[in-house]
Amino acid sequence: MFKAFLKAFSQLNDPAVRRPLWLGGLLAVGVFMVLWVLVGRLLTGTTLFAWGWLEVAADLLGGTAVAVLTWFLFPGVVSGLAAFFLDGVVRAVEARHYPGLPSPPGTGLGDAIIGGLRFMGISVLVNMGLLLFLFIPPVFPFVFYSANGYLLGREYFELVAARRLGAERLGSLRKAHRKRVFFFGVVVAFLLTLPVVNLVTPVVATAAMVHLLQSWSGDRETKGASIG
Repeated sequence: MFKAFLKAFSQLNDPAVRRPLWLGGLLAVGVFMVLWVLVGRLLTGTTLFAWGWLEVAADLLGGTAVAVLTWFLFPGVVSGLAAFFLDGVVRAVEARHYPGLPSPPGTGLGDAIIGGLRFMGISVLVNMGLLLFLFIPPVFPFVFYSANGYLLGREYFELVAARRLGAERLGSLRKAHRKRVFFFGVVVAFLLTLPVVNLVTPVVATAAMVHLLQSWSGDRETKGASIG
């Protein structure tokens, strides 16, 4: 997995990756700003949080509530939206490292939109639920990175694998490597919480997953080469 991420970072200077890289960076900044405004308005101008444990959490966090909630929601929202334009990253990685691969059938734009929106919805709900663990500070980081690791690992795996694998093959491959997919997601979740690094993380995560998929798959159609 280390080699996969190393290769992904080393390809950031590839001209074919520059456009999605800039798009990803701008998207990350835009998502953070929009979330900041929306969360601030929800906390101060609506009654959405004026009940139960959400009200207690907001009161305890005080002025930092907006920043904390924005930071929690950022990884899932930016990854869900990034899925709409990261196909170019996959093509660039395959062209450079696995030129012998046949053209993939790909996935439709409608499927990408539905999948991205579904992922964002689930991620937002899960991370809102994780606020409960703020009352147990030593436990919270483990719960946060575990939950988001599972979600992000699955999201990036399916984003890349769906281009070449049918639903049955995709499911069986994910099940066979579920621990690796989970650990991959934890790494991505961690990178998405690092300032500046999180601007390029969607591109890096997508590129790294291409390498990992090639190393995991034994199918002639999906295995162009090994990451070594």
